[in-house]
Amino acid sequence: MTLHDFPRNLLAAALAVAFPLASNAQTAPATEQAPESGQKIEAVVVTGSRVIINGDNSPTPVTAVRAQDLLSLQPSTIADALNTLPVFSSPRNQTSNPSGGAGGVSGGGNPAANQLNLRNLGAVRTLVLFDGHRVAPTTANGTVDVDMIPQMLLQRVDVVTGGASAVYGSDAISGVVNFITDKGFNGIKTNIQTGISDKGDGRQSQFGVAYGTRLGDKAHIEGSYEFRDDKGILYRSSRPATARTTVQGAGTAALPYFVESDTRLATTTFGGYIRNSVLAGQQFAANGVLGTFDAGSRTGFNPTVPTQSGGDGAYQDASLKSPLRSHQLFGRLDYDFTDTTRGYIEVAGNLKRNEFYANWPVLNGVTLSRDNAFLASAYRGQLTAANQATFSLGKIIQTAARLNPVIDEHQVFLNAGIEGEIGTGYKWDVGYVHSSSSMKVTNNNNINQLRLAAALDAVTGPDGTTVCRTTLTNPGSFPGCVPMNVFGPASESAEAISYILSNTHFNARTVQDDVSGSISGAPFSTWAGPVTVAASGNWRRQAYRANSDASSANASNCGALGLRYNCVSSTTEWLQPYENRSRVAQTVKEGALEFDAPLLKDAPLAKSLNLNGAVRYTDYDTSGRYVTWKIGADWHISDEVRLRSTRSRDIRAPTLDDLFAPATTISGSNSTDSLLGIQSIAPNTTTSNPDLKAEKGDTTTIGIVYSSRRIRGLSLALDAFDINVSDAITQVQGTNFSYQAACYASGGTSPLCATQVRALGNYTSAPGNVVTQWYSFPINFAKVHTWGADIEANYATAIQGHALTLRGLVTWQPHIKYMTPGLPTLDMGGVAYGATGLQASPAWRATAFIRYSPAKDLDVDLMARWRSTLGLSADPTQVTTGRVASFYTTNLNIDYRIKRDVGTISLYLNVQNLFDKIPPGANFSGTQQNVGNFGGFAMGDDPVGRYFAAGVRLKF
Repeated sequence: MTLHDFPRNLLAAALAVAFPLASNAQTAPATEQAPESGQKIEAVVVTGSRVIINGDNSPTPVTAVRAQDLLSLQPSTIADALNTLPVFSSPRNQTSNPSGGAGGVSGGGNPAANQLNLRNLGAVRTLVLFDGHRVAPTTANGTVDVDMIPQMLLQRVDVVTGGASAVYGSDAISGVVNFITDKGFNGIKTNIQTGISDKGDGRQSQFGVAYGTRLGDKAHIEGSYEFRDDKGILYRSSRPATARTTVQGAGTAALPYFVESDTRLATTTFGGYIRNSVLAGQQFAANGVLGTFDAGSRTGFNPTVPTQSGGDGAYQDASLKSPLRSHQLFGRLDYDFTDTTRGYIEVAGNLKRNEFYANWPVLNGVTLSRDNAFLASAYRGQLTAANQATFSLGKIIQTAARLNPVIDEHQVFLNAGIEGEIGTGYKWDVGYVHSSSSMKVTNNNNINQLRLAAALDAVTGPDGTTVCRTTLTNPGSFPGCVPMNVFGPASESAEAISYILSNTHFNARTVQDDVSGSISGAPFSTWAGPVTVAASGNWRRQAYRANSDASSANASNCGALGLRYNCVSSTTEWLQPYENRSRVAQTVKEGALEFDAPLLKDAPLAKSLNLNGAVRYTDYDTSGRYVTWKIGADWHISDEVRLRSTRSRDIRAPTLDDLFAPATTISGSNSTDSLLGIQSIAPNTTTSNPDLKAEKGDTTTIGIVYSSRRIRGLSLALDAFDINVSDAITQVQGTNFSYQAACYASGGTSPLCATQVRALGNYTSAPGNVVTQWYSFPINFAKVHTWGADIEANYATAIQGHALTLRGLVTWQPHIKYMTPGLPTLDMGGVAYGATGLQASPAWRATAFIRYSPAKDLDVDLMARWRSTLGLSADPTQVTTGRVASFYTTNLNIDYRIKRDVGTISLYLNVQNLFDKIPPGANFSGTQQNVGNFGGFAMGDDPVGRYFAAGVRLKF
């Protein structure tokens, strides 16, 4: 194979179309895979079904990409590399605002995990496979952290962009991502890489080694190890353009939403701001002395939300990119028992650590006594003269350590099976997969709210020293209590900070066992060729459990503890709680039939026409029984033009977390009560719903593929898609503005009113009718509808004998509509942020690849990514001004190969975000007060800036 032939084979693989591959499916070669330089060409099986023997004859679109091509241009994780493709949108990864997800850790998630999100319908609707087998969730919330996939022997990734539940089962509503290993690798290869941003941070280092060899005539063994250490970027202020960017305003005609860059909290400072009493409006400077407060600008701001632009207000400074450290291990053994019977076993393991830094401790309107021992006597006198016993203070304790969740994930994937042939053309397989994921969360610097309440009540003891009041009144309640001085920047002693901060722990484990088998063949033929059928069965069991040392149980009795301030019956001991979860499990039994029937062959306007389909019966012991199906047609009009189309019914079953997660309460939610127009500090409880049923997805795809015979190397593909999801599982949140509005408009009859409890038991705006409890829980409540098209263009040629390839991928997705009864329809198409975690959904996303080889052993690659402009809100009832500008980045990679008799040495230099583009500011309107701790840019944009990586690959 020549370098000139390389692009053509790559493009053939990329345009290969396949029916989704079921577990342990046996397929025939469909196309050749472009080899690494010097590697022997081997036939490749493109992801397909048991009944389609040629990937070019299948109706479901698949984009097949060579792993090394992606990693060359985005040399970090395979998830980062895949997310450069426009079919993916708004990924959860190391830079996707991880610090804003501290609450997600409480529920057993990993906000810094690398997840894949096809069509921006959520990672839970994207099924992840490893060598054709389902991977168990790596987090309690049912998602897969793709960092568990070993990369050194990863050959390619097949992305199925269509519903696939009839072949794979649940979760494949938006599509499937299948990671495929190189099962025939022989030799040794290594990769050593280092990188750093041009700001001097974000250091990375990688090392990997792989080995494969034949063991006699019957066996082949291979294995790999990879180490990755990414130091992350620990402060958002290192990129000041977006560090404190928020959306302000009220979403009304009088006060529309707008983007503001230098946002600060208007009633909180680093020294302490007095919110009420005769001392109100002043802040503490050094040595506990009160001074004036610069209120900055409030023009256009929501008067009920205490934020400002500029001035003396405080803000958070969380991490921008989460540190990551991992060890990946992989091994595989293949053995030919006979000429027709083969066995295999493969094991993958991943030991990974994510961590991130969230907020400094916040005193959000704490109540302090005028007799506080640290308060200057002059201020005590003013309070006494005004007959005011207490005052309220807002402060961020900047000298304390930030909340620092550290998430250790340990994943194991074991896949073993036997496959063979019976008679003429019949194939069978049986297999077993065991996968487990353990997640240990250490929440460093978690605030013990009861200790904080005790430390804030500082009084003068009988001996003249300053002590906690509980030491005198309830000496057994808080032994070792250290009084805290909060009057001024850096006023707190190290001992007092240490007293209120502790490390808490949460451990979760998910285990999945999967047994499957199938048989396929062609029992008869029609006038157009053999009819292939397949039968398969599957049994799967998944279990989950968790334990914690930081419960969200309420304080039993504040008075009995001796706490007179900053403690009520709903106050939880820990600011970031976790809950124990006794073992829960679900069992799934499935049976499926597939067929592929040729209808025409070598007829006028039909070189071939095939009809194929599948049907699957699924029985969940937790959420019911379902039938999924798929029907498709593949029509080759000529050697150059083919049409394809599918229609499918798919499902996503509720996860164990959706069904059985224990209630977790976070006190002091600091949310806006839009009925009274005030800030609410009522506790917020997140719980599960055991009555959930599966979501149902109906997907239609229609496409045309053109492979030119006249212009060598030119191919084009256009595929339209339409996806409807009914009974969508939606997390309803009482603190959400839209849900509140629907409740109040109904007078209390809407089911959304179950997300809040009020003091007077009704929904009138009477004084004192405050929210006493917020709730958040999942229900089958919504519908989701999206449509659009994928476009792919490829061209391979040569300029004076030097290979040149061009590849363009475009996704147009103008609408993603979320329809909830009683609420306005939310259309996330072309919007930056939305409620309940909905993220950026550019209407247009495009990626272009250029490879030019100016010399025999030199390749220069360019990748350009672009997205269209974004709106600020998906809610049609909200008024906004301005839009989030479009954004693009360019990556450059230069690879030079030195060939020797013993092997090849490749030296490469990579520059990501070559022109150091800064993403335009964006945020979610519901986080107006979460300054510096969330958002600042649209998810999917690159906040790091120009980044350099260099390395060497050796292959022998």
